[in-house]
Amino acid sequence: MLTKAILLASICCVPLFAQTNDVLIRKVDDHYNHLSSLRAHYTERYFGMGMDRSEEGTLLLKKPGRMRWSYSAPVGKVFVLDGKFAWFYTPGDAQATRVPAKQLDDLRSPLRFLLGHTQLKKELDNLAVARDGAGFRISGVPKGMEQRVKLLSLWVSATGAIERMKLEEVVGAVTEFSFSDLQENVAVKDSDFGFVPPAGVTVVEGLPPI
Repeated sequence: MLTKAILLASICCVPLFAQTNDVLIRKVDDHYNHLSSLRAHYTERYFGMGMDRSEEGTLLLKKPGRMRWSYSAPVGKVFVLDGKFAWFYTPGDAQATRVPAKQLDDLRSPLRFLLGHTQLKKELDNLAVARDGAGFRISGVPKGMEQRVKLLSLWVSATGAIERMKLEEVVGAVTEFSFSDLQENVAVKDSDFGFVPPAGVTVVEGLPPI
């Protein structure tokens, strides 16, 4: 009788646990789908394939479809999404890389979640949710990237804000982003997301490097 009672209790708890996960996932979706702009400090680390590199700077975001990563070192290095194109440029380079935003399919693609394109249940396979301190962790494999990505993990605050992101590649390389000093719905202009190649710099089509 005791065993049956425990089994019955477990069965009854399953829908509640699933519902809780759905609520947490929707909290992230809703948070970014209702966000108009964002300014934050970020740190980025990439390690693997014989490399170990850390960088930091300021992230500026404006919906729809605009994002600017301004690196603190070297000053002038940028990754810009202007709504139509994604640009990547490092001072001193002879070329600036450009790719149509709708074709963007690199390791920064999961960052589109910050732009309000969050439907995590549709975007991630093998979706899992776990409590993590005062917040929670969401993990899964981005659809269509199974050949490249082993796991994407998002560490999220209790309010649904993404504070950390980790992308593990099949080949063993790892890219991590951490966000701090988040300022939401700040005043930004479309002109903040413009990019004009410096004189003498050639524009090439392609995918930006990591």
